[in-house]
Amino acid sequence: MKIVKISTLILAGLGITACVTNPVTGRSSIQIANNSEIATAAATEYRTTLSSAKVVNGTADANRVKNVGAKIKNAAYAYYKSIGRESALSGYNWEFNLIQDKQLNAWCMPGGKVAFYTGIMPICKDDNGVAVVMGHEISHALAGHGNERISQAMLAQYGGSLIGGSMSNSQWAGIFEKLYPVGAQVGLLAYGRKQESEADEMGLQLMAMAGYDPRSATSFWQRMEASSTGNRPPEFLSTHPNPANRIADLNADMPKALQYYKAAGGKL
Repeated sequence: MKIVKISTLILAGLGITACVTNPVTGRSSIQIANNSEIATAAATEYRTTLSSAKVVNGTADANRVKNVGAKIKNAAYAYYKSIGRESALSGYNWEFNLIQDKQLNAWCMPGGKVAFYTGIMPICKDDNGVAVVMGHEISHALAGHGNERISQAMLAQYGGSLIGGSMSNSQWAGIFEKLYPVGAQVGLLAYGRKQESEADEMGLQLMAMAGYDPRSATSFWQRMEASSTGNRPPEFLSTHPNPANRIADLNADMPKALQYYKAAGGKL
C-alpha cells in the first residue's frame, strides 16, 4: 500500500506547525496535505466531469470565460513574481471551460481547473461580472483552500495517527473523494466562511490587477442575491457570508483594489 508522506507536519502532541501565509491577504492557514497529490487528483476529477458534461466552445460566453481567466491568471503570476513567490505557482496547470448547465455556479479546483456554468453568465452580464466570479474562484485555488479543508479533515479523522508523519493513500483518497465528489457537483467543496471571505478579498485585488473594475463586484453580488428563490439561495451562495456583511467587506477592501486597478490602466 502506498504511503503519503507528510513532510511538512511537525507535531508536538497535536500542536501543529504547517502554516502557509496568503501573500495577498496575509491570512495564515494550516496546510499539511501534499499539493502535488491534490492537483493530480483534481485534474482526474476535472476530466471526469468534462467527459460527462456538455462543454461549450466558440461562443461569446465561452470565449469570455477563457479570456478573463487567462488575464486574471497572468495578473496573479505577475504579482507573485513581483514579491518573489512565483515558485508557489509552479504546480498550476490552468484550464477554463464553460459547461452547459442551468445552475448559477462556477468553481476552481486545486491546480487551476476552472468551470463556469451557463446559468451564471446572465448574472455576470459582462467581462467585469465574469472577472468578479473568476477572481473569487481562482483565489480559492491560489490560497490553498482545498489543501486547508483536506488538512482539516485529515486532522479531524486521523489526528492522533498522524503523529508518525504518514497516512495511507486510501485514507487520503477517501478524504479527497468526500470533499470533491465525482460528477456535476465536483467543484462544490464546502468552504468555510473565512475562506469565502478571503476569496472575496483576494479575488477583488486580482481582478483589479488584471484591469477589471473592482467596483462591479458589489453590483454582481447584489444581482446574485436577488436571484435567490424563496429561502433557498443558489449553491454558489450556500456557505457565503451574509450579503450585507459581504458588501461592507468589499467596500472596505475597495481602496486597495482601486489602486491596483489604476496601476493596470483603469479609469477611476
